Amino acid sequence: MSSRSQSIAETLTRAVIDHRLVPGCKLGERELAEIFDVSRIVVRQALIRLADDGLAQIERNRGAFVARPSMQEAMEIYDALTLVEQGVAAQLSDRLGPAGWAELRHHVERQRQAVATGNDALADVLGQEFHTVFVRLSRNKVMQEIHAQLVRRTTLLRSLISADFDYCNLLDDHSRVVDLLEKGRLKQAMDLIDTHHRSVVRGYIMDREVFPEMTPAEALAPYLDGTADAATTAVPLRRMAKSSGNGDAATHLHVHLPKTDPAPASRASSKKTNRGLPS
Repeated sequence: MSSRSQSIAETLTRAVIDHRLVPGCKLGERELAEIFDVSRIVVRQALIRLADDGLAQIERNRGAFVARPSMQEAMEIYDALTLVEQGVAAQLSDRLGPAGWAELRHHVERQRQAVATGNDALADVLGQEFHTVFVRLSRNKVMQEIHAQLVRRTTLLRSLISADFDYCNLLDDHSRVVDLLEKGRLKQAMDLIDTHHRSVVRGYIMDREVFPEMTPAEALAPYLDGTADAATTAVPLRRMAKSSGNGDAATHLHVHLPKTDPAPASRASSKKTNRGLPS
């Protein structure tokens, strides 16, 4: 893939993460070629990259669209993440030295401070990065590549919205996994990794109306005119209105939960977020 195609793929990916290109949005080759001022061949290469990462679907005689994942696909992605991270846990429990444990604990503490100060955006980023650091410490390049590809698949899930999480509990999971592994309690750590990812996937809602839909030109404009900034390009959540029965509209988010895996009770002290992807 050419460097220009790579750049376009990265811009489209960022627009998905920022909720500007929503699931189901048409990614027309001709329109994107005009937007980026390149040939359709260059655009096609970028779209193939997005399809390889699970962010786009290319349909014969119809073209490319931002993928619209199902709850089943979300569960499969997180099952795969679980298997990879459980394998990494087995390696770290035997090989990681004091410096590695200290790095993981420092990362957890940074996330805890972000939550304590109400900086949910930073806490979300650090939560995602914890898993990347965790896998990197295995020093297994193949495992890192597989994990990175799965994480890219979650970018589309993050574009949908995460809702009603016991955020403090998910953060505590990171600290507990480190504690368990450092004490050699591998089975319990692996079970917790599985529970952790199931808690994350339970929080997704599959409703494309959560974010307003834009044309590709509108969605991509900030990245092309140099005004793009994470604080301004990310589209805010549009909450669904549900009648409360007395004429007022009450904010409502519908969450589809796997029938075979009921959600645990939230603690009274939990902090919840509707931003980003808790990890």
